[in-house]
Formats: sequence, C-alpha cells, structure tokens
Amino acid sequence: MTRRTVVKVALVSLGVAALAAGVGAAAGAWGEDPQPPVAAATVSWEGVLTAPTAASTFAAPSADEPPAAEPTPVAPQPPAFDLARHPTGDPASPWVVVNKQHPVPAEYVPADLVDVAPGVQLRADVAPDLTAMIDAAAPAGARLGILSGYRSYQDQAATRAAIEARRGFDHAERYSARPGFSEHQTGLAVDLGSTTQPGCDLHTCFAQTVEGAWLAEHAWEFGFVVRYTEANTDVTGYAPEGWHLRWVGRELAAHLHTSGIGSLEEAFGVPGGPVYAGG
Repeated sequence: MTRRTVVKVALVSLGVAALAAGVGAAAGAWGEDPQPPVAAATVSWEGVLTAPTAASTFAAPSADEPPAAEPTPVAPQPPAFDLARHPTGDPASPWVVVNKQHPVPAEYVPADLVDVAPGVQLRADVAPDLTAMIDAAAPAGARLGILSGYRSYQDQAATRAAIEARRGFDHAERYSARPGFSEHQTGLAVDLGSTTQPGCDLHTCFAQTVEGAWLAEHAWEFGFVVRYTEANTDVTGYAPEGWHLRWVGRELAAHLHTSGIGSLEEAFGVPGGPVYAGG
C-alpha cells in the first residue's frame, strides 16, 4: 500500500469516527427517551461517506397487506310505537279502556254514531273498517252478521236485569257487564254472529264456527281485537267471548298482534280483573 493510500484511508476512518461521536453526543443530549435515531452514514466501496436514504428509514407497505375492512352499516331502528297518542280514560278516545275497574259516565253518549245495520249503531270511525272486514270474510266462507253495537246506560241496565232474571246473578257477573261498565257504551264495540251456525250466536261455541275462527285470525287486520279470550280472562275480568270485538284502529291492532300483547290492559298498564270498582 502506498503512503498516499494509507493517508486516504486514515482520513476516512477519522471522518467516520467523528460522525459516530456526534451521533452519540446527540443521543446523550436527548436523555433516557431520545427521538428516533437518524440512520448512520455509510462508507461506499470507494471509501466515500454517503448520506442515509429514505429507504433506510421508512419501510414501504407490503403489497400483500389486505385493505382495511369497510365498516358495517347500522340499519336505522324504527321509532317505538307511541302508546300515549290517545288517552285511555276518556270515553271518546279510540283507545279508552273500559273494564270492571274503569266505568263510563252514565250520561256519556258518543257524538258521531252512525247506522251499521237495522237498529245497530257504532262510531263513525268504526263503520268503514267493519264493512271492509265483513266483505273480506265472505270469500273464506265466514258470513258475519251484526248483532249489537252501541248501548246506552239505560239499555245496559235493562239487558243486565234480563240476564240476571234468566240465568242468575253469578252468571251475569261473569258474562254481562253492570250498567256503566260496558264497552258497548263507547260505540267502539260490536257483537257479531255466525250465519252458518246461528245457534252459536252469543255462545262459547261461536269460537269454533268458521266465522269465529276467521275473526280470531284476521280481525286485527281491520283494526279490531277479540276483546275477551281464554288467555286474558284474569286480566279483563270476563269469560271468553269470541263474538265481542273492540275497534282500536289498524295501527294499534297491528302493534298488539305483532308484539303478542293479549289485552288492552296489558298494552297500556291499566288495572283490570274480575272485581268491580267499589265492590
């Protein structure tokens, strides 16, 4: 090796040592938590100092890395059904609850009664849905007849007295409301009959007629509920009456059906049961 070559290598070594010392001093100045160190300079095969490159500091993303997953969209939830839309204590309300604990004032008479059959009246809002229901049932062989609708307080008193005279007080308590405690006074309740088996009208066998079976399955589609069933007797206080329908409107009837709610008392949290208010 020539003297000139030795000098050149020595100078290069001194430069590398000085650069390393500077890096070490900077690390000491940063303390125990220094900034990320800068990549050290390297010596090329020609013995020349080269600066660090970007590739020596940052790693390129892998071509095999999967793309970030798209977030799963969240379906909007439907709003809760508004059970407070109509009051349950106003006899003029479509959602009024009448039972043995919640009577109707003796003087109340609906202001919008209309004829739906000879001698039978109901509230005006009820009539179109009743007609639609009767028309829809006929093709299925369920030929419904309209037996009773609105009853005044005086009519209730006469009906109750006749039942007590014929069947006794206990029977009347189970099947016939006392005056003022009947849904019929609201004009929102209707009793329907079977024209295929008229002998079952107003009797428990009505539920086994083609009309009774059709109503149990389809009445809710037209805004009606079978008000008194075997399952809700303890809540409503009345024995099953497959012929007694109560109109509540199509929205509430659909809500009760899809939710599996068996009575108005359960839907609205209104007390009921077999005992009359006042004993």
